Amino acid sequence: MYSPIPRDWREANRARWDERVPIHVAGHFYDLDAFRAGRDSLRDFETAEVGDVTGRSLLHLQCHIGLDTLSWARRGASHVVGLDFSEPAVDAARALAAELGLGPDRAAFVAADVYDAAEAVPDLSYDVVYTGVGALNWLPDVVRWAETAAALVAPGGFLYLAEFHPLTDSLDDATGSRVTHDYFARDAWVDETPGTYADLDAQTVHNRSVEWQHPVGEVVSAVAAAGLRIEFLHEHDVSLFPRFGSLVRHEDGYFRFPAGRPRIPLMYSLKATKPRQRTAV
Repeated sequence: MYSPIPRDWREANRARWDERVPIHVAGHFYDLDAFRAGRDSLRDFETAEVGDVTGRSLLHLQCHIGLDTLSWARRGASHVVGLDFSEPAVDAARALAAELGLGPDRAAFVAADVYDAAEAVPDLSYDVVYTGVGALNWLPDVVRWAETAAALVAPGGFLYLAEFHPLTDSLDDATGSRVTHDYFARDAWVDETPGTYADLDAQTVHNRSVEWQHPVGEVVSAVAAAGLRIEFLHEHDVSLFPRFGSLVRHEDGYFRFPAGRPRIPLMYSLKATKPRQRTAV
């Protein structure tokens, strides 16, 4: 249900995520055994759009347990830093990095609120600032997020964002064919659903969550206003989970609408660069 922003939104969300970390670490959804054995957690369109990260520094905002962060390190990034507000998640990421033989010089993790990232991370700027799917919906102020992220992009570097398309939050859960919620709603969405996307039947106590939807135009405008140049905005007709009951899983692991059904964007990705500083003549 929509409601004014609860005063304890951050504490409620942190308690929810803290409780779910051990469920995610132990469960099949993230499959840490396969990851340890070499499985890459990144999506193919992300690796294609970000490109070669060999020798580049990378900051991952809202990294959860660090699988995507560590995947970029495996792909050659010289130094990756993951930031998340959940201390148990950061502890899990550090432990996993140690298991993979990636010390703090290659992969470091910081427990901090994303809005405090500029003060919390070890370096002033990064060649790539990356944020993965399911992150922006936990933040009330996308303008402040964009300003924070842009400040951490090194001159000549870029911000890369991959997210679930906010249009999907406006449609009915069963078929994704009817508009049932306001796309432009700015109020918080407060939910009490137990379990987790990684295990719907998991027994959980801290079930209250506070989320927001951010229209694509709002996100693009915030990034541009923060001083970055938009290189592209791509929309994708795939989802990572069955967002609607009508979606069908394909051999590549993505969920899509059935053949013959009109498609809508289920995810989007954005790349925005910071201009290089001009040298005085």
